[in-house]
Amino acid sequence: MSPLAQRQAQLMDWINHSTPFLCQQLHMVYGDASFRRYFRFTFDERTIIAVDAPPTFEDSEKFALVAESFAANGLRVPDILAADHTLGFYCLNDFGDEQLAHQLNDHSCHQLYPKALALLPKVQQCTATAQATLPAYDHKLFTREFEIFTQWLLDVHLGYRLTAEQHAMLNDTFNVLADNFFEQPKVGVHRDFHSRNLMMLQNNEIGVIDFQDAVVGPITYDAVSLLRDCYRRWPDKWVSNWLAAFQQQFYPQYPLVKFTRWFDLTGMQRHIKASGIFARLHHRDGKSDYLEDIPRTLGYMVDIGKQYPELQAFVQFVEQEVLPSVLALANSAKGKVVLLAGSKR
Repeated sequence: MSPLAQRQAQLMDWINHSTPFLCQQLHMVYGDASFRRYFRFTFDERTIIAVDAPPTFEDSEKFALVAESFAANGLRVPDILAADHTLGFYCLNDFGDEQLAHQLNDHSCHQLYPKALALLPKVQQCTATAQATLPAYDHKLFTREFEIFTQWLLDVHLGYRLTAEQHAMLNDTFNVLADNFFEQPKVGVHRDFHSRNLMMLQNNEIGVIDFQDAVVGPITYDAVSLLRDCYRRWPDKWVSNWLAAFQQQFYPQYPLVKFTRWFDLTGMQRHIKASGIFARLHHRDGKSDYLEDIPRTLGYMVDIGKQYPELQAFVQFVEQEVLPSVLALANSAKGKVVLLAGSKR
Protein backbone atom coordinates (compact mmCIF):
# COMPACT_ATOMS: atom_id res chain seq x y z
CA MET A 1 0.00 0.00 0.00
CA SER A 2 1.39 3.40 -0.99
CA PRO A 3 1.93 6.11 1.65
CA LEU A 4 -0.99 8.11 0.21
CA ALA A 5 -3.26 5.08 0.35
CA GLN A 6 -2.15 4.45 3.93
CA ARG A 7 -3.03 8.02 4.89
CA GLN A 8 -6.45 7.66 3.26
CA ALA A 9 -7.10 4.43 5.17
CA GLN A 10 -6.02 6.09 8.41
CA LEU A 11 -8.31 9.03 7.70
CA MET A 12 -11.30 6.73 7.20
CA ASP A 13 -10.44 4.82 10.37
CA TRP A 14 -10.21 8.10 12.31
CA ILE A 15 -13.61 9.25 10.99
CA ASN A 16 -15.28 5.97 11.98
CA HIS A 17 -13.74 5.68 15.44
CA SER A 18 -13.00 9.21 16.64
CA THR A 19 -15.75 11.44 15.21
CA PRO A 20 -19.56 11.45 15.38
CA PHE A 21 -19.66 10.33 11.74
CA LEU A 22 -19.54 7.04 9.89
CA CYS A 23 -17.86 6.74 6.53
CA GLN A 24 -18.16 3.82 4.14
CA GLN A 25 -16.19 5.37 1.29
CA LEU A 26 -14.07 8.45 0.70
CA HIS A 27 -14.32 10.12 -2.70
CA MET A 28 -11.36 12.26 -3.73
CA VAL A 29 -12.50 15.83 -4.37
CA TYR A 30 -9.20 17.45 -5.25
CA GLY A 31 -5.66 18.08 -4.21
CA ASP A 32 -4.19 21.56 -4.43
CA ALA A 33 -0.74 23.07 -4.70
CA SER A 34 -0.04 22.08 -1.09
CA PHE A 35 0.27 18.64 0.51
CA ARG A 36 -3.40 18.67 1.56
CA ARG A 37 -5.97 16.32 0.01
CA TYR A 38 -9.73 16.74 0.18
CA PHE A 39 -12.31 13.96 0.21
CA ARG A 40 -16.10 13.86 0.35
CA PHE A 41 -18.28 11.31 2.13
CA THR A 42 -21.96 11.01 2.95
CA PHE A 43 -23.37 10.64 6.43
CA ASP A 44 -26.99 10.86 7.47
CA GLU A 45 -28.02 12.25 4.06
CA ARG A 46 -25.48 15.08 4.17
CA THR A 47 -22.09 15.41 2.55
CA ILE A 48 -19.00 16.20 4.59
CA ILE A 49 -15.48 17.14 3.52
CA ALA A 50 -12.63 15.18 5.08
CA VAL A 51 -9.17 16.72 4.88
CA ASP A 52 -5.81 15.00 5.03
CA ALA A 53 -3.24 17.63 6.03
CA PRO A 54 0.01 15.78 6.86
CA PRO A 55 1.35 17.41 10.04
CA THR A 56 4.92 17.24 8.76
CA PHE A 57 3.99 19.81 6.11
CA GLU A 58 0.67 21.40 7.15
CA ASP A 59 -0.50 23.25 10.26
CA SER A 60 -4.13 22.21 10.72
CA GLU A 61 -4.33 23.87 14.13
CA LYS A 62 -3.54 27.23 12.58
CA PHE A 63 -6.26 26.58 9.97
CA ALA A 64 -8.77 26.11 12.80
CA LEU A 65 -7.65 29.23 14.64
CA VAL A 66 -7.74 31.42 11.51
CA ALA A 67 -11.15 30.00 10.62
CA GLU A 68 -12.43 31.08 14.01
CA SER A 69 -10.99 34.57 13.56
CA PHE A 70 -12.35 34.94 10.02
CA ALA A 71 -15.82 33.80 11.13
CA ALA A 72 -15.79 36.26 14.03
CA ASN A 73 -15.18 39.06 11.51
CA GLY A 74 -18.17 38.08 9.39
CA LEU A 75 -16.55 35.90 6.71
CA ARG A 76 -18.19 32.67 5.56
CA VAL A 77 -15.70 29.88 6.21
CA PRO A 78 -16.23 26.12 6.58
CA ASP A 79 -17.30 24.92 10.02
CA ILE A 80 -14.82 22.50 11.56
CA LEU A 81 -16.94 19.52 12.59
CA ALA A 82 -14.14 17.35 13.98
CA ALA A 83 -10.36 17.57 14.09
CA ASP A 84 -7.21 15.86 15.28
CA HIS A 85 -4.35 18.29 14.75
CA THR A 86 -1.74 15.73 15.80
CA LEU A 87 -2.81 13.38 13.02
CA GLY A 88 -3.55 16.19 10.58
CA PHE A 89 -7.15 15.10 9.95
CA TYR A 90 -10.29 17.21 10.07
CA CYS A 91 -13.87 17.29 8.82
CA LEU A 92 -15.61 20.35 7.39
CA ASN A 93 -19.10 21.19 6.27
CA ASP A 94 -19.34 20.95 2.49
CA PHE A 95 -19.19 24.23 0.54
CA GLY A 96 -19.80 22.35 -2.70
CA ASP A 97 -17.75 22.49 -5.89
CA GLU A 98 -18.76 25.85 -7.40
CA GLN A 99 -15.68 28.05 -7.30
CA LEU A 100 -15.86 31.73 -8.13
CA ALA A 101 -13.58 30.81 -11.04
CA HIS A 102 -16.36 28.71 -12.56
CA GLN A 103 -18.78 31.64 -12.72
CA LEU A 104 -16.40 34.21 -14.15
CA ASN A 105 -16.87 35.37 -17.73
CA ASP A 106 -16.52 38.65 -19.60
CA HIS A 107 -19.85 39.85 -18.21
CA SER A 108 -20.12 38.37 -14.72
CA CYS A 109 -16.60 39.45 -13.74
CA HIS A 110 -17.75 43.08 -13.42
CA GLN A 111 -20.14 42.08 -10.64
CA LEU A 112 -18.25 39.21 -9.04
CA TYR A 113 -14.85 40.85 -8.61
CA PRO A 114 -16.19 43.91 -6.73
CA LYS A 115 -18.22 41.51 -4.58
CA ALA A 116 -15.09 39.50 -3.76
CA LEU A 117 -12.99 42.61 -3.14
CA ALA A 118 -15.59 43.80 -0.64
CA LEU A 119 -14.60 40.84 1.57
CA LEU A 120 -11.06 42.11 1.98
CA PRO A 121 -11.65 44.69 4.73
CA LYS A 122 -12.98 41.82 6.87
CA VAL A 123 -9.92 39.71 6.05
CA GLN A 124 -7.67 42.65 6.82
CA GLN A 125 -9.19 43.06 10.27
CA CYS A 126 -7.95 39.57 11.17
CA THR A 127 -4.43 40.19 12.42
CA ALA A 128 -4.55 37.67 15.27
CA THR A 129 -6.16 34.42 16.36
CA ALA A 130 -7.37 33.52 19.83
CA GLN A 131 -3.86 32.32 20.63
CA ALA A 132 -1.47 34.79 19.04
CA THR A 133 -0.84 37.51 16.50
CA LEU A 134 -0.58 36.16 12.96
CA PRO A 135 2.98 35.72 11.67
CA ALA A 136 4.49 38.77 10.01
CA TYR A 137 5.14 38.76 6.28
CA ASP A 138 8.69 39.80 7.14
CA HIS A 139 11.97 40.21 5.26
CA LYS A 140 12.91 36.60 5.96
CA LEU A 141 9.77 35.25 4.28
CA PHE A 142 10.01 37.81 1.48
CA THR A 143 13.61 36.76 0.78
CA ARG A 144 12.79 33.06 0.89
CA GLU A 145 10.00 33.55 -1.65
CA PHE A 146 12.25 35.53 -4.01
CA GLU A 147 14.80 32.74 -3.84
CA ILE A 148 12.18 30.21 -4.99
CA PHE A 149 12.31 31.99 -8.37
CA THR A 150 16.10 31.82 -8.70
CA GLN A 151 16.41 28.29 -7.35
CA TRP A 152 13.46 26.45 -8.89
CA LEU A 153 12.66 28.34 -12.09
CA LEU A 154 16.07 29.59 -13.18
CA ASP A 155 18.38 26.92 -11.80
CA VAL A 156 16.39 23.67 -11.57
CA HIS A 157 13.86 24.14 -14.36
CA LEU A 158 15.87 26.08 -16.92
CA GLY A 159 19.42 25.20 -15.87
CA TYR A 160 20.19 28.93 -16.19
CA ARG A 161 23.49 30.15 -14.76
CA LEU A 162 23.42 33.78 -13.72
CA THR A 163 26.32 36.11 -14.41
CA ALA A 164 27.65 38.47 -11.75
CA GLU A 165 25.88 41.32 -13.55
CA GLN A 166 22.58 39.44 -13.51
CA HIS A 167 22.96 38.66 -9.82
CA ALA A 168 23.40 42.39 -9.19
CA MET A 169 20.34 43.20 -11.32
CA LEU A 170 18.20 40.70 -9.38
CA ASN A 171 19.45 42.16 -6.11
CA ASP A 172 18.45 45.66 -7.28
CA THR A 173 15.02 44.34 -8.29
CA PHE A 174 14.64 42.64 -4.93
CA ASN A 175 15.37 45.93 -3.14
CA VAL A 176 12.86 47.91 -5.22
CA LEU A 177 10.12 45.36 -4.58
CA ALA A 178 11.01 45.03 -0.89
CA ASP A 179 10.87 48.81 -0.34
CA ASN A 180 7.42 48.90 -1.94
CA PHE A 181 6.26 45.86 0.02
CA PHE A 182 7.28 47.06 3.46
CA GLU A 183 6.25 50.70 3.15
CA GLN A 184 2.58 49.71 2.87
CA PRO A 185 0.14 49.70 5.82
CA LYS A 186 0.09 46.30 7.51
CA VAL A 187 -3.17 44.32 7.62
CA GLY A 188 -4.38 40.74 7.83
CA VAL A 189 -3.53 38.90 4.59
CA HIS A 190 -5.15 35.67 3.39
CA ARG A 191 -2.08 35.12 1.18
CA ASP A 192 -3.81 33.05 -1.51
CA PHE A 193 -6.98 35.04 -2.17
CA HIS A 194 -7.98 34.11 -5.72
CA SER A 195 -10.93 32.76 -7.65
CA ARG A 196 -10.19 29.08 -6.93
CA ASN A 197 -10.20 29.71 -3.17
CA LEU A 198 -13.54 31.52 -3.16
CA MET A 199 -16.66 29.37 -3.25
CA MET A 200 -20.09 30.40 -4.49
CA LEU A 201 -22.65 29.41 -1.87
CA GLN A 202 -26.42 29.54 -1.58
CA ASN A 203 -28.00 33.01 -1.60
CA ASN A 204 -25.08 34.11 -3.82
CA GLU A 205 -22.74 34.40 -0.84
CA ILE A 206 -19.00 33.90 -1.23
CA GLY A 207 -17.23 31.43 1.05
CA VAL A 208 -13.50 31.67 1.77
CA ILE A 209 -11.20 28.63 1.96
CA ASP A 210 -7.47 27.79 2.04
CA PHE A 211 -6.52 30.49 4.52
CA GLN A 212 -4.15 28.55 6.79
CA ASP A 213 -1.13 30.58 5.60
CA ALA A 214 -2.60 33.92 6.71
CA VAL A 215 -0.11 36.56 7.84
CA VAL A 216 0.11 40.25 8.62
CA GLY A 217 1.37 41.97 5.50
CA PRO A 218 0.87 44.68 2.85
CA ILE A 219 -2.55 46.15 2.24
CA THR A 220 -2.64 45.41 -1.51
CA TYR A 221 -1.46 41.79 -1.40
CA ASP A 222 -4.80 40.01 -1.49
CA ALA A 223 -6.30 42.46 -3.99
CA VAL A 224 -3.55 41.83 -6.53
CA SER A 225 -3.72 38.09 -5.84
CA LEU A 226 -7.38 38.21 -6.88
CA LEU A 227 -7.29 40.65 -9.80
CA ARG A 228 -4.01 39.50 -11.34
CA ASP A 229 -4.83 35.84 -10.97
CA CYS A 230 -2.03 33.41 -11.83
CA TYR A 231 -4.57 31.19 -13.58
CA ARG A 232 -6.53 33.73 -15.64
CA ARG A 233 -5.75 37.16 -17.01
CA TRP A 234 -8.19 40.02 -17.56
CA PRO A 235 -7.77 43.19 -19.65
CA ASP A 236 -5.54 45.69 -17.87
CA LYS A 237 -8.19 48.41 -18.18
CA TRP A 238 -10.73 46.28 -16.34
CA VAL A 239 -8.25 45.54 -13.56
CA SER A 240 -7.44 49.26 -13.24
CA ASN A 241 -11.14 50.10 -12.98
CA TRP A 242 -11.80 47.43 -10.34
CA LEU A 243 -8.78 48.59 -8.35
CA ALA A 244 -9.76 52.26 -8.53
CA ALA A 245 -13.29 51.50 -7.34
CA PHE A 246 -11.90 49.37 -4.48
CA GLN A 247 -9.49 52.10 -3.43
CA GLN A 248 -12.15 54.80 -3.60
CA GLN A 249 -14.66 52.77 -1.58
CA PHE A 250 -12.40 51.46 1.17
CA TYR A 251 -9.09 53.36 1.12
CA PRO A 252 -9.63 56.91 -0.17
CA GLN A 253 -7.02 58.16 2.34
CA TYR A 254 -4.29 56.77 0.06
CA PRO A 255 -3.76 58.51 -3.32
CA LEU A 256 -4.72 56.26 -6.23
CA VAL A 257 -1.30 56.69 -7.86
CA LYS A 258 0.46 55.46 -4.70
CA PHE A 259 -2.09 52.68 -4.16
CA THR A 260 -1.65 51.52 -7.76
CA ARG A 261 2.13 51.41 -7.42
CA TRP A 262 1.77 49.38 -4.22
CA PHE A 263 -0.59 47.03 -6.08
CA ASP A 264 1.55 46.69 -9.20
CA LEU A 265 4.86 46.01 -7.50
CA THR A 266 3.31 43.70 -4.92
CA GLY A 267 1.89 41.78 -7.87
CA MET A 268 5.38 41.59 -9.36
CA GLN A 269 6.66 40.02 -6.13
CA ARG A 270 3.80 37.53 -6.07
CA HIS A 271 4.27 36.47 -9.68
CA ILE A 272 8.03 36.09 -9.22
CA LYS A 273 7.31 33.74 -6.32
CA ALA A 274 4.51 31.92 -8.16
CA SER A 275 6.63 31.18 -11.23
CA GLY A 276 9.18 29.50 -8.99
CA ILE A 277 6.51 27.61 -7.05
CA PHE A 278 4.98 26.28 -10.27
CA ALA A 279 8.40 24.96 -11.33
CA ARG A 280 8.90 23.42 -7.88
CA LEU A 281 5.50 21.72 -8.03
CA HIS A 282 6.61 20.03 -11.25
CA HIS A 283 10.09 18.96 -10.22
CA ARG A 284 9.60 18.19 -6.53
CA ASP A 285 5.95 17.16 -6.27
CA GLY A 286 5.14 15.76 -9.70
CA LYS A 287 2.34 18.28 -10.28
CA SER A 288 3.16 19.22 -13.85
CA ASP A 289 -0.11 20.93 -14.81
CA TYR A 290 1.15 24.10 -13.17
CA LEU A 291 3.90 24.47 -15.78
CA GLU A 292 1.39 25.92 -18.23
CA ASP A 293 0.75 28.83 -15.83
CA ILE A 294 4.39 29.97 -15.76
CA PRO A 295 4.23 31.97 -19.04
CA ARG A 296 1.25 33.91 -17.69
CA THR A 297 3.12 34.90 -14.52
CA LEU A 298 6.13 35.95 -16.58
CA GLY A 299 3.86 37.93 -18.91
CA TYR A 300 2.56 39.89 -15.95
CA MET A 301 6.13 40.69 -14.90
CA VAL A 302 7.01 42.02 -18.34
CA ASP A 303 3.85 44.03 -19.00
CA ILE A 304 3.53 45.58 -15.53
CA GLY A 305 7.26 46.04 -15.04
CA LYS A 306 7.55 48.08 -18.24
CA GLN A 307 5.56 50.83 -16.50
CA TYR A 308 8.32 51.37 -13.92
CA PRO A 309 11.76 52.67 -15.02
CA GLU A 310 13.55 51.14 -12.05
CA LEU A 311 12.50 47.65 -13.20
CA GLN A 312 13.57 47.87 -16.84
CA ALA A 313 16.68 45.72 -16.46
CA PHE A 314 14.63 42.98 -14.82
CA VAL A 315 11.91 43.25 -17.48
CA GLN A 316 14.49 42.92 -20.22
CA PHE A 317 15.97 39.85 -18.51
CA VAL A 318 12.58 38.14 -18.19
CA GLU A 319 11.42 39.11 -21.68
CA GLN A 320 14.62 38.22 -23.53
CA GLU A 321 16.06 35.38 -21.46
CA VAL A 322 13.58 33.69 -19.12
CA LEU A 323 10.30 33.69 -21.07
CA PRO A 324 11.81 32.42 -24.36
CA SER A 325 13.62 29.65 -22.46
CA VAL A 326 10.41 28.61 -20.68
CA LEU A 327 8.48 28.51 -23.94
CA ALA A 328 11.23 26.62 -25.76
CA LEU A 329 11.37 24.02 -23.00
CA ALA A 330 7.59 23.64 -23.06
CA ASN A 331 7.56 23.19 -26.82
CA SER A 332 10.36 20.66 -26.61
CA ALA A 333 8.41 18.66 -24.01
CA LYS A 334 5.29 18.70 -26.22
CA GLY A 335 7.36 17.47 -29.14
CA LYS A 336 8.66 14.54 -27.10
CA VAL A 337 5.09 13.60 -26.13
CA VAL A 338 4.07 13.62 -29.79
CA LEU A 339 7.05 11.45 -30.76
CA LEU A 340 6.32 8.98 -27.98
CA ALA A 341 2.68 8.80 -28.98
CA GLY A 342 3.67 8.17 -32.59
CA SER A 343 6.10 5.41 -31.63
CA LYS A 344 3.27 3.44 -30.00
CA ARG A 345 1.17 3.20 -33.15
